[in-house]
Amino acid sequence: MNIIVCIKQVPNTTDVKIDPVTNTLIRDGVESVINPFDAYAIEEGVRLKERFGGKVTVITMGPPQADKALREAISLGCDEAILVSDRKFAGSDTWATSYTLSAAIRKIGAFDVIICGKQASDGDTAQVGPGISTHLDIPQVTYVKKIEEISENKAKVERMTEEGYDVVETPLPCLLTVVKEINTPRMPSLKGMMKSKSAQIVQWKAEEIEADPKSLGLDGSPTRVVKIFTPPPRKGGEMLSGDAADVAVKLAGLLKDVVV
Repeated sequence: MNIIVCIKQVPNTTDVKIDPVTNTLIRDGVESVINPFDAYAIEEGVRLKERFGGKVTVITMGPPQADKALREAISLGCDEAILVSDRKFAGSDTWATSYTLSAAIRKIGAFDVIICGKQASDGDTAQVGPGISTHLDIPQVTYVKKIEEISENKAKVERMTEEGYDVVETPLPCLLTVVKEINTPRMPSLKGMMKSKSAQIVQWKAEEIEADPKSLGLDGSPTRVVKIFTPPPRKGGEMLSGDAADVAVKLAGLLKDVVV
């Protein structure tokens, strides 16, 4: 089984700074880590390999320092790693990012399953995984909490919902986005850490994945961040006291004022 896991390196901080010219994240000098939800994607990819055989290829789009995240993924059990890195990718929104990753996946060749974390902690859009499936024209199942079964031509998974979960069957190849309920990520083994240090990280530029230049970076991004601001702090609420009847009357009056 050929499994592809897409990961992202994100800032390990809540104090995110924005470039006032490009309105993109300033990553220089900020410690980066594997996106937390992608850790579950890595673990599930490795578990599938352990169950069915095959290999796990981990891929990311990012600056050269994203090499660190890929090596960490190898230490956790992934077999091969690909870094898609080019200045032409700078400023990509979720659509351009998913296009770039899908072009790289086409270059990889045949695969059975693509696994992504449900969303990235720095954007929280949950759009890149579904975008990849759209560009590749393959089925997708989002918010997967359990992979029940995988055969030669289909997968059966549990998809988490607000009320519980749905059992979904999908043909292969497919793309799955996973939630944290799916597993508990392992710690890297000593053997894995040694392997990661000597592993060869394949690096591809835009020309090598045969990507359309007009679909990359800011030029290929149909959305723009025009303004970023911190919302004003909420004002303190009011504690209502008294018996239930009095509180109900006061609350009704307050709600009436808000509606008006």
